[in-house]
Amino acid sequence: MSTYDFDKLTERRNTNSVKWDEAEDSQVIPMWVADMDFETAPCIIEALKKRVNHGIFGYTLVPDSYYESIINWFKRRHEWNIEREWIQYTSGVVPAISAIVKALTQLGDKVLIQTPVYNCFFSSIRNNGCEIVESPLVVDYTEEDAPTYQIDFDDLEKKAADPAVKLFILCNPHNPAGRVWTREELERMNNICMKHGVKVLSDEIHCELIIGNHQFTPFASISKECLDNSITCNSPSKSFNIAGLQIANIISNDPTTRRLIDRAININEICDVNPFGVIALQEAYNNGEPWLLELNRYLEGNYQVLRTFFKQHLPQLKVFKLEGTYLVWVDISATGKSTDEITNLLLNKAKVMVNKGTMYGKTAGEGYIRINIACPRSRMLEGLERMAKVLHS
Repeated sequence: MSTYDFDKLTERRNTNSVKWDEAEDSQVIPMWVADMDFETAPCIIEALKKRVNHGIFGYTLVPDSYYESIINWFKRRHEWNIEREWIQYTSGVVPAISAIVKALTQLGDKVLIQTPVYNCFFSSIRNNGCEIVESPLVVDYTEEDAPTYQIDFDDLEKKAADPAVKLFILCNPHNPAGRVWTREELERMNNICMKHGVKVLSDEIHCELIIGNHQFTPFASISKECLDNSITCNSPSKSFNIAGLQIANIISNDPTTRRLIDRAININEICDVNPFGVIALQEAYNNGEPWLLELNRYLEGNYQVLRTFFKQHLPQLKVFKLEGTYLVWVDISATGKSTDEITNLLLNKAKVMVNKGTMYGKTAGEGYIRINIACPRSRMLEGLERMAKVLHS
């Protein structure tokens, strides 16, 4: 018996929602940006209501209880022992990534990424005057279940060996590939980076969105070497659908690295957070776990329904294995059309908005689309039916 109603259709149009109000056509079903159509955990809503009732919303201090909630959550759920002084708060993971790139690189340095990968990695690197180096992930069609991605470790080492490469931005779990990297894969990546003097920045914003029996491992929790060679960014924003409240954390055990990051945070003017983000994070980490567990079960159900739908109605398209996130990667190359052509067709004819694969790397993402399945199942099926009708014709 479900405690929470993830089937509820909450109207989001005309609420200044990026996801719902970006499209001018009110008939469009948005299945693009990483934003869920589920109301957040009731405990968070109640805590925010209580704060609103106070009626004054001035500058906020971050209390001791904020740090305690983070430390307790990651120890309980992921066996990662974080110390308070390692934590630096900021307004979001993307601003955090930009600040870390600024802190740990010089103009003209190179930053390594694994494509296809989250589009803001590209802008964060470019905006800080650095050069992007891509190590493409390799499609693996050997699994009977669904294609997936593997790491080309030879290529990763070749790219990391360039003395100009100073930083490796890791996406764990990986968006949009849907991979939850194994402990062995993470350790091997760190060994390569340490060998060549490359720091690891691990973006772990999707770390609580895990499908089925897959196991998320925080990069820094693996070993002293991984901890010493990395900086972690995380936030409850994706997992609890509170991205608009703008709260995130940077975690590093090295005082020198923290000082450099603190300076970059202040240069970028992202050192202040709002009271609602502080409250929501604590409530999510202290009381939101039952809601999160049920959410993940619902998302797994959505993924299985989507896979069945594609097998029955769009068998020529390949749906990738989803281990983490709620973002499904689909190979559309069998249509014979470009990614731009397919996404424009879906938007204009099917009235469904999905992400172009090329957002995540022009070469690595061509021939793919990304579909957001974090919505009530009835809405997802309506979107899929619209897509199938147009793609069949």
